[in-house]
Parts: sequence; structure tokens; C-alpha cells
Amino acid sequence: MANKSFDVVIIGSGPGGYVTAIRAAQLGMKVGIVEKDALGGVCLNWGCIPTKALLRSAEVYHNMQHAKAYGLTAEAGYDLKAIVKRSRDIAKQLSGGVSYLMKKHKIEVISGFAKLEKGTDAPKVIVGKDTITAKHVILATGARARTIPPAGLEPDGKFIWTAKEAMVPDTMPKKLLVIGSGAIGMEFASFFSAFGADTTVVEMVDRILPAEDAEISGMAQKAFEKRGVKFLTNAKVNSVTTGRDVTAKIEVNGKIETHNFDRVILAIGIVGNVEDMGFEDVGVKIDRTHVTVDEFSRTGVKGLYAIGDLTGPPWLAHKASHEGVICIEKIAGKNPHPLDTNRIPGCTYCHPQVASVGFTEAQAKEAGHEIKVGRFPFMGNGKAIALGEPEGLIKTIFDAKTGELLGAHMIGAEVTELIQGYAIAQTLETTEEDLMETVFPHPTLSEMMHESVLDAYNRVMHI
Repeated sequence: MANKSFDVVIIGSGPGGYVTAIRAAQLGMKVGIVEKDALGGVCLNWGCIPTKALLRSAEVYHNMQHAKAYGLTAEAGYDLKAIVKRSRDIAKQLSGGVSYLMKKHKIEVISGFAKLEKGTDAPKVIVGKDTITAKHVILATGARARTIPPAGLEPDGKFIWTAKEAMVPDTMPKKLLVIGSGAIGMEFASFFSAFGADTTVVEMVDRILPAEDAEISGMAQKAFEKRGVKFLTNAKVNSVTTGRDVTAKIEVNGKIETHNFDRVILAIGIVGNVEDMGFEDVGVKIDRTHVTVDEFSRTGVKGLYAIGDLTGPPWLAHKASHEGVICIEKIAGKNPHPLDTNRIPGCTYCHPQVASVGFTEAQAKEAGHEIKVGRFPFMGNGKAIALGEPEGLIKTIFDAKTGELLGAHMIGAEVTELIQGYAIAQTLETTEEDLMETVFPHPTLSEMMHESVLDAYNRVMHI
């Protein structure tokens, strides 16, 4: 048995954990990080990065099929094993990069499953036969895919997949059912439908991408339907049975329909990883699988903090990283600003891409704002037309009295790259006047961001 001591120990090495560890090291702390699997956590190994690699393959394949529209000739074909291998190789490369960063910053990596026991300054961390003490312990254990009650819908790795199995498919399904139309569900619907899978998406509420602005989600549904994806909204899967394929009984507007599929992907949200680690034994409060924390990630237990997906929505890597930096800087005696979750951009990397930050139009009204709304279509932008990507929209929402940018919502090519401009604008408390006075380069997609602001104030130029 070994005893180790640190200034701070972080449990979990995902984007929250490893970024927090680096910042702690920069602040002069002796840091240990505990990881039971590969460095980088779910995001890097089984989430954010490998899915984007898959989606890039789908995007290139889609463009190859439309080569003639660009005056080109190309024979479109694909090798599923090679597509998956590329994705896995990229994940492995980046996990190695995290390992390098740990060594660079002299952060000790401890392999194994961590459990908490009551301690003095903070709970003790037990990893195998090692007892680790620290002045501060930060929980960054992340989350995993949620499963749902209906009989037969437990993931089996063969017919019924979570996101993890969907990232390493053994076959391209001829008929695919995706349960859930949030970011994860729509990304997988986009990937598999691009390679010819007859894809059906089931969503319990009345529209897809329910966290997005209603106008944007409506445009997304039309774009997907144009590509052959089918949607069943106001619907739920009552049961599935597996044999040679999957038979699903789906309730749509109160009526039961029976459908057959080759594979099913569960994409109905996530639950926090809180089990078997002694959280409640040391006094951690858990609400619906997520750890309860204050604005600086304090759990209420002396010396114990929690960050990232473990603490609840939005379940985003960049939220976890920023939260971790705020947490460790507060521990170090600095004065960071608490995280405003309404200013965290959200991105869905389907085709077409969707991105947003701040209030939706409905939320802005519900919050009591009198609003001005601007819109600009991709069809009015020269760069979008030159790219062969004329379908999409940039939508901006302002407070009519103050000019505050309340929200921005986008659908179309590369909007996941554009959204950060509005995120910076919100952080700087930019008004509509500041945005209108900013010079946007031509020809770029970013010009549409300018035009959308102008449209909110009846000054739009190109429509």
C-alpha cells in the first residue's frame, strides 16, 4: 500500500479534468489526476472528437456524390472499416497528446478506479491499494448514455447501440432507428443516412432538436427530410424485440405502429457517473444522478468540488473545461467570474450544422424582453453560393430597449465555427451598434452575421 499527497487531486481526465489539472499546475500546485480508462475521457475517446471524424467522412462522401455540380468527376464509394479506423486513430492520437501535456506540466497520472472516504482537509481518495490525500479533491467523472424503461431497449451491443457502439459499427444498417433528436441523435442520423441507411428518428416532443430555437429546428427537419430521413414526433418507443432484426412498437399521437429495423441507436440524454465511488458516504448531495454544486463548483463537503457533465446540463466539453478553470482559480484565491450557462455556445455537427448561444426567441419573450429579431438567409451570401451551400439561416435576437444581444441561432455550412463571434460579443456586452459598426470581411460567411444584425434594425443590405 502506498500513500500519496497532493495539493489537488482530480478524478477523471476528460476535458474538465485534464484542463483543470493543467491550470492547477500553472498556478504552482502539486497535482494528481486519476483515470480508470484512457486519458481524455469520453469526449476525446468516445464522443466529441471521434464523432467529428466520422461526420467529416460523411461530408466528403456527400460532396463526392455531387461532384458534377462543381464541374468535377468523382467515383463515390466507401469502406466502413477504414472510416471507423480513421476515427479511432484520431482519438488515439489525441489521447496521446493529453498524456504528453500531463508530463509537460508534471502532473502525476494515477490509473485505476477512485473511491472516496472521509478525510481531514478533503475526502481521501482510494485507488486500488493506494491512499491519496489532498487539500482539494475535484470530481470530474463525467456521464454516460441514458437508457429507458421499455422492455428490450437495454443496449446489447449488437442490435441496440449506445453512442459508443454507433461509433464503431460492424455494418452499415439498411434500416436504422434513432431514439432521440438532440445533438447526439441528429449527428448519428446525419452520419448513417449519408451512407444510405434508411433512417427514422423518434422524438417524444413535437419537434426535433428541442433545445434549439423553434424556427431553426423546423428548418433542420425540412433539410433532413429532403435527404430522406423520416421523423416521428410526439412519439415514443413502447417496446422492441430482437431476432434476425429489431421489431419496434412505436406510439405516435396515441396510435401504435410496428416497424422493423436492422439497428437501434439510443440517444436520449445522459446520466452522471455517481455510483460506487462513495460520494454519498462523504456527504455529497446527488439530484437525479448529478452532483449538486454552487457557482464555484463547491459540493458543500469540505475540500470537495465537482465539474462538468457530472453536475448537469449543458453537457458540453467546453462547459466542463471552463468550469474547471473557474473552480481551480477560486481555490487558488483568485477572483474568477461564475459561469453563465446561458452564454455557452451549443453546436450540432450534423449536415446542415446547427449552432446557437443565448436565449431562443421564445425564451427571450418568456424572460420579459421586448425584442427585435434579425434574419439573413444563406441564399443572399456570395460565399455560401460559391461553396454550393445556399441553404441556411442566421438569426439574431436583441433587447429592443438596450440593444443587448440576447441570442443567436444558425443553421447551415460551418455555423459551428461562426457562432463564437456572437459568443464573444455577449461576453463583451456588445450592443447592436457595436456589431453594425464592425467591418466584416468579404467574401465570407461571416458577412451574414452582420446582415442579420442589420436586419433586426431594418438596415439589411443584401435581401
